[in-house]
Amino acid sequence: MAFTEKDFYAAHFNPKDFLDTYYTFSSGKEDENGFLIFYLKNLHQAFILDDIKGDTLIDIGSGPTIHQFLSACESFREIVATDYCDQNREELQRWLRKDPGAFDWSPVVKYVCELEGNREKWEEKEEKVRRAIKQVLKCDVTQASPLGPVVLPLADCLLSSFCLESACKDLPTYRSALKNISSLVKPGGHLVLGTILEETYYKVGQRPFSCLYLDQASVEEALKGAGFVVKWLKVTKSNLLLSVADAKGVSVVVAQKCQN
Repeated sequence: MAFTEKDFYAAHFNPKDFLDTYYTFSSGKEDENGFLIFYLKNLHQAFILDDIKGDTLIDIGSGPTIHQFLSACESFREIVATDYCDQNREELQRWLRKDPGAFDWSPVVKYVCELEGNREKWEEKEEKVRRAIKQVLKCDVTQASPLGPVVLPLADCLLSSFCLESACKDLPTYRSALKNISSLVKPGGHLVLGTILEETYYKVGQRPFSCLYLDQASVEEALKGAGFVVKWLKVTKSNLLLSVADAKGVSVVVAQKCQN
């Protein structure tokens, strides 16, 4: 399908439909939550088992979601969430403020607490995430300065979950976007990147949005071009229905920014 421009996102992306479609979590139904469970397990691997940690983590393209912070909040003192769409940032703020009608993340939070060995601590985990998120900023990965006029100290880690392939119309733009966001992380710092593989569209409600078709080799090549060295990567098949998306797979890469 034709590339979905950022103005279309700003006008038509519905965060509630997005959350209901992709993040409604059914405990005990691993097949239904396959891509999400795969991602949560690998974030647990990166931040808890591999002990990637520091003072500051910047999340690129947070959308209206908080699942990506559940393991990271144990390893970073400050988290900066970012997204292009005003409505996504507002939906995230609603959860942070505990507004009535905010999305219920508790089933996902309980699952991550179970990974960490204490399902009963899920309410404490939610509060820890709320305390850790210090800012929610606008971000445009296609710009050389993705955070616009906002200047932050270089982060110890960048996290980006299924964002760049939606924001970039072609491979050169994707490569540029990785270079743009790499300017936000210090040399020797880490990037944890979640990518949807071999997808051309995904739906939010009944509305289709474009996705840049990427294979794993293209992702790794772009990371190398942006000055990152891959430390490990995991790939799994997508279990999303064609009525929702045509993805073939999901990957998680942990990479480190070169020192020079």
